[in-house]
Amino acid sequence: MLSSYFASEEFLDAIDILKTEIPLAVWETFYVTVLSTFFSIIIGLPLGVLLVAGEKGRILKIPAGLLHALNIIINLLRSVPFLILMIMVFPLTRLIMGTVVGTPASIVPLVIAAFPFIARLVEGSLREINPNIIETAQSMGATPFQIIAKVMLPESVPSLISNATIAITTILGYSAMSGIIGGGGLGKIAINYGYYRYKYLVMAFAVIFLVILVQLFQSIGTYLAAKSDKRLKSAGKK
Repeated sequence: MLSSYFASEEFLDAIDILKTEIPLAVWETFYVTVLSTFFSIIIGLPLGVLLVAGEKGRILKIPAGLLHALNIIINLLRSVPFLILMIMVFPLTRLIMGTVVGTPASIVPLVIAAFPFIARLVEGSLREINPNIIETAQSMGATPFQIIAKVMLPESVPSLISNATIAITTILGYSAMSGIIGGGGLGKIAINYGYYRYKYLVMAFAVIFLVILVQLFQSIGTYLAAKSDKRLKSAGKK
């Protein structure tokens, strides 16, 4: 019975799709996830720093109204479901990419959905820093930029890397959803074949490769976070 299934048209068709379309889909998912994470960090990291450093009595003198407005914008963007957000940013996607369909076009909604999430993760990482370290740097005459660049960010590197790993795996999940509106990658394979054509074996292959990518990103992130943790290095020397 099992041998007859392996010889069936359904199985052979799934293997053919696995050979011809899955490699490109894996590559599209990989580069869209990495690029989206990169641009999201570029936007989200400074915002997260501002949320912490700009609080009253801390490092930067930022108007309270501006910080409040920034918090509201971040909360609003985080509260919109990704599928709805993708449709809402169609005009912006068309303006930047010239189209709303295709793999590159999915980067725009992915970045808009991810950078508020990253800003909150950065905020959480920076709040874990011992306030005494910042106070010491201030007492030594360090400028706000020096405190941020040489104290806050270096001290929170392991936490930032761990949170970046969470972000990239979340964006990977979002990228799979983008297949609904014409985005490429494994999400498109799963929807076009698994949902529209009832080729569930193909959808299973797509899910397996998504799981593999998640494990890859998670393993690299965990390794880098452990490598950069001063406490683990000190414990190893002892």
